[in-house]
Amino acid sequence: MRIGILTGGGDVPGLNPCIKAVVNRAAENGWEVVGIRKGWGGLLNYNIDADKESLNEWVQPLTPQSVRTIDRYGGTHLHTSRTNPQKVRQKDLPDFLAGSYQFGDKKTVDCTPHVLKVLEHLKINALVPIGGDDTLSYAVRLHQEGFRVVAVPKTMDNDVFGTDYCIGFSTAVTRSVEFINALRTPAGSHERVAVVELFGRNSGETALISAYLADVDRALISEVPFDIEKLAKFIADDRRRNPSNYAVVVVSEGASMLGGQIVEYGQEDAYGHKKLGGIGTIVGEAITRLTKIDVVNQQLAYLMRAGAPDSLDRMVASSYGYLAVQQLERGHTGQMVALQNGVYTTVPVDTCTQGLKRVDVPELYDVETYKPRVSHLLGKPMFLY
Repeated sequence: MRIGILTGGGDVPGLNPCIKAVVNRAAENGWEVVGIRKGWGGLLNYNIDADKESLNEWVQPLTPQSVRTIDRYGGTHLHTSRTNPQKVRQKDLPDFLAGSYQFGDKKTVDCTPHVLKVLEHLKINALVPIGGDDTLSYAVRLHQEGFRVVAVPKTMDNDVFGTDYCIGFSTAVTRSVEFINALRTPAGSHERVAVVELFGRNSGETALISAYLADVDRALISEVPFDIEKLAKFIADDRRRNPSNYAVVVVSEGASMLGGQIVEYGQEDAYGHKKLGGIGTIVGEAITRLTKIDVVNQQLAYLMRAGAPDSLDRMVASSYGYLAVQQLERGHTGQMVALQNGVYTTVPVDTCTQGLKRVDVPELYDVETYKPRVSHLLGKPMFLY
């Protein structure tokens, strides 16, 4: 058996422990592991006819010795990209493939035939892709083409459909709570309102759980548009009631005002997404305009995914890696490893494309006061989900 492993999309703490677990478990079986660098971009840009030395940019052998210490660090040892081989734009098509694909009136071309040739050339028997729903949607495509795949869900938004937990979520919440509480110092010293913007495109779960644990005054999530005038009144009252005369608002980057749009900018990526960010600044400016209170604006952004994983992400990432190889040992394919109701399991790999995972608003959020509110704790899993 020769396993290929890659990481796609945004980096999160926990990717390296997962890679290490796959390599170590595979080595116990006498199997080889090939690291595919830069996500699906490694397979797209691999030129079968190029000299071997130049191909080190795209693939590398992984052994227990080479991954011995990588679990101590954040990010991904294999690097990453947001490449989608089935929708490649002309500017992203490698030069050596220019004669093989014709765009005509099309904006993109499907390079899956090339990817399959590369996998055959590398003698890879099975793939373990680690990523969010975008990255894993291409794993589904390869499964449909008959290639062996066992996928691992990763995203600090925790929004891959079919699993209760994705690698990176716990550390993102841990980082967010630490920084939110640290910002109480300047906010309180200057008697201001702190507006903290967190990552979260379509799901506000990271912002919601961080706000719940940091006990902030108000939280704005992607799923519920908010009334800025009502929010400003709440915040002014919150500040007045605080003995230190300050207040804290957490804002998910995908949040929007009533009747407004989410704040996007830049070009679409290979999966059709523009960059998000800026709603926190808009909220802060509106609060100042409506209340005359000074605001401290802070985007945590990449700090949420920076540094080494916390203990929970280490545990889940390692377990997911071992579970993925165990499925290959049993001859299974077309699966995604998952956690459901606190128990490790697997689901069909195409599950991630069959629904949307979002905050259970009636159970976890008060839409009238913009506060986290757990309606019923009994029977809820540890992370509330």
